[in-house]
Amino acid sequence: MSVNKVILVGNVGKDPEVRYLDNDVAVANFSIATTERGYTSRDGQTVPDRTEWHNIVAWRGLAKVVENYVKKGTQLFIEGKIRTRSYDDKDGNKRYITEVYADNLQLLGRRSDNPASSESPGGMTSPQQQPVQNTPTNSPAQEDTFLGNDETDDLPF
Repeated sequence: MSVNKVILVGNVGKDPEVRYLDNDVAVANFSIATTERGYTSRDGQTVPDRTEWHNIVAWRGLAKVVENYVKKGTQLFIEGKIRTRSYDDKDGNKRYITEVYADNLQLLGRRSDNPASSESPGGMTSPQQQPVQNTPTNSPAQEDTFLGNDETDDLPF
């Protein structure tokens, strides 16, 4: 058995790029930054913050949600899979890129940080209020874990 699962909580680096392919299929590309906070060890050695940048790809309905609600600076919870692909650049060199294909995302932070996330026309709730998923199935046991209903959960989000 093998598992390819990534969970990230970070901030969007720049406004997402959304394209529409044939048959109105949307794809969104953007990057998010995750930062491990620095610290000072007992012996006085200072370890600085370490920021990693992650390329995110969202498809179809999830891409449309990104288009409507996500902008530079938005804090996101993203769950997905790691994919690596290669391409040849203009000089003929083979390049590799690693991306996270998003299955789920949730807007985090204060509502004032995401002004587009208020209630939308027609009474639909925004992603701020509930997770958005690319896959139609999610068991109640999984939702309880992600919503922090585990009594041993000491995560800050």
